[in-house]
Amino acid sequence: MLKWSVILIIVAIIAGVFGFGGIASGAAEIAKILFYIFIVLFVLSLIFGRSKL
Repeated sequence: MLKWSVILIIVAIIAGVFGFGGIASGAAEIAKILFYIFIVLFVLSLIFGRSKL
């Protein structure tokens, strides 16, 4: 999931450089959402992964 966030950020940067503002903002928003989901899942895996010990 973090891989997709990085890909979408790169797409947003490239689209912004070429002047496609709508595509750039859409890709950046999707990348932000995926990044936040990744962070939440990472924290949950840290919390619940340790409880099995």
